Amino acid sequence: MKKINIIYLLPEMKGASGGAKVIYSHSLKLNKIKENVSSSVLHLKKKISYKLEASLSKKLNIFKEKYSGWNPNKMKVSKFFSPSLDWFDKDINSKKKFSLDKNTDFLIIPEIWSHFPEDLDLKKKGINYGIFIQGFFHMNSTSDFEKLKSAYKNAKIILISSDYNIKCFKEMFPEFKNKILRINFSINSNKLKISKKTNTITYMPRKLPDHSQLLLFYLKNLLPKNWKIVPLNNVSENYLIKSLSRSKFFLSFSNLEGLGIPPIEAALCGNKVIGYTGGGGVEYWKEPIFKKIESGDINKFDKKLLNEIKNYKKNWVIETKKDRIKLEKQYSIKKEIKTLNLLINKISKFYNI
Repeated sequence: MKKINIIYLLPEMKGASGGAKVIYSHSLKLNKIKENVSSSVLHLKKKISYKLEASLSKKLNIFKEKYSGWNPNKMKVSKFFSPSLDWFDKDINSKKKFSLDKNTDFLIIPEIWSHFPEDLDLKKKGINYGIFIQGFFHMNSTSDFEKLKSAYKNAKIILISSDYNIKCFKEMFPEFKNKILRINFSINSNKLKISKKTNTITYMPRKLPDHSQLLLFYLKNLLPKNWKIVPLNNVSENYLIKSLSRSKFFLSFSNLEGLGIPPIEAALCGNKVIGYTGGGGVEYWKEPIFKKIESGDINKFDKKLLNEIKNYKKNWVIETKKDRIKLEKQYSIKKEIKTLNLLINKISKFYNI
């Protein structure tokens, strides 16, 4: 039986990344769905000369080239890379060579590198590929718009992870709407817990740090003394879950995101989530769990938080159980597997299987 290899392209990510986590999860599940389908992840990193060139170009304003965006021809395979077990605790199937077989390999490229198919001449080489859009706002991977448009035109499938991203993509490229496949991801709710709640507020400092620091400054003289704010920055998955399980509120500073994952995880850990939707979060941002603040409205943010603290009910977590069950079903493994099966069926047609 002919076997199809679905290969995901990714940069070497040293820190935690929600987008990378989704791709790793998809790749692992694809390996288990059908016997004639395998999946792996090919990590790329910049060559030392490329790093030096980019650094000197920035500092000395030299090496000006017509090329705009990451250049795949100046990159190499990161053979020994694997994500940290602190934030992804499963072994992934990593591809060690950047070699592709047009008869069996299907390449999936992240939107941050959506111009790569043109630089790599994938169409001329007969390599089938798709582009995975997890963040519409990261599609501008090159200033060469015609190159970008050509890459999407020649893609066999455009995988998109949220309704918001689909809406934005259709508005930008209506001629490619028939290529779209909505691909789900899942939140492993079995890992998420709700412990005894304490007067704790959590947030992630890496998201719009200027906004979070300004809000914290406003709260210095206003936050009740028996409450504390805990930052979650570059922490392990276990520490993250432990912190979210005990906190009552999570502050969202999501910014230009296709579909922010941390607010969902915080909600499933029994938090009331206050803050920015980031764009894509609108598909799950529903009362009574989620409280929306327009991006940049720090004054409203601190007033809303203080009011919610004042009126917080002891049995709020119990009262909102049904809402969390709905959210859990929205991002279930069952839905994820269903869309991955659709992906396999679409890809199979390109190889007459």
